[in-house]
Amino acid sequence: MLDDKQTNAAFLIEQSKKLSIANAFGRAAPHYDKSAAFQRQVGHQLIALMPKQQVQPAKLSVIDVGCGTGYFSYELHHQGFEVTAADISAEMLLQAQQRCGVHCQYLYTDAENIVMANDSYDYAFSNLALQWCDDLSVPLRELQRVVKSDGAIFFTTLIEGSLNELKHAWSQIDDKPHVNRFKTQQRIEAEIAQSGLMIETLECNSVTVYYSSAMKLMRDLKGIGATHLQQQRQAGLIGRQTFIELEHAYDYFRLDNGLLPATYQVCFGVLKNA
Repeated sequence: MLDDKQTNAAFLIEQSKKLSIANAFGRAAPHYDKSAAFQRQVGHQLIALMPKQQVQPAKLSVIDVGCGTGYFSYELHHQGFEVTAADISAEMLLQAQQRCGVHCQYLYTDAENIVMANDSYDYAFSNLALQWCDDLSVPLRELQRVVKSDGAIFFTTLIEGSLNELKHAWSQIDDKPHVNRFKTQQRIEAEIAQSGLMIETLECNSVTVYYSSAMKLMRDLKGIGATHLQQQRQAGLIGRQTFIELEHAYDYFRLDNGLLPATYQVCFGVLKNA
């Protein structure tokens, strides 16, 4: 068992990590939408899984966890939901508020500790946010707590095999980590089981985005704030010569049409109470 000092140290490390993630997305907030075509593509596939709104005495409610700039919060509002846009980044929430205005409510919160009462929402929606949590069962239990017993949780997350082309290119240059590692599908399923939720749908699909250069892919990753590495790496700026070498290494994957593929492995999930 951990003693008090070890427990406090682990807590401080976890809080420092969360602050790093929030800061990375906060820096990206003003220009996030310019680089988020992949996120929008995946989110539209996820939102299509949600039930269509029927005429109700009152609107059904949904919390959009990891809402970013509020793109899907606004989409959910237009589909007739009463929406709470939630994010760990205050800067992202500001962007969401500028987009959605009075049509949504806003919640500055952590997915692993949502500052809302039990049974607050009919549904939860989370697009490409939960991969930043070390243990998926932790945010899922929180979502289970704030979603009503007859509700559902709709989420996407990245899994092992994402950005393998980029990983391969970097491996030709050095042995340092430059791309995040993601959970396997088997681990995703195990952590869902630990949460106590029941899987209604769980599909993992490849989604490929195409670029004219590796530099443009790297700019998009920086533009959406996905530069925080969950594993440690040596600090330091990457020089121009290194980027030239990366371009050459990534050319191994160039297609006949001249474009470079960046392939993501995406898990689409719909969960309900067991």
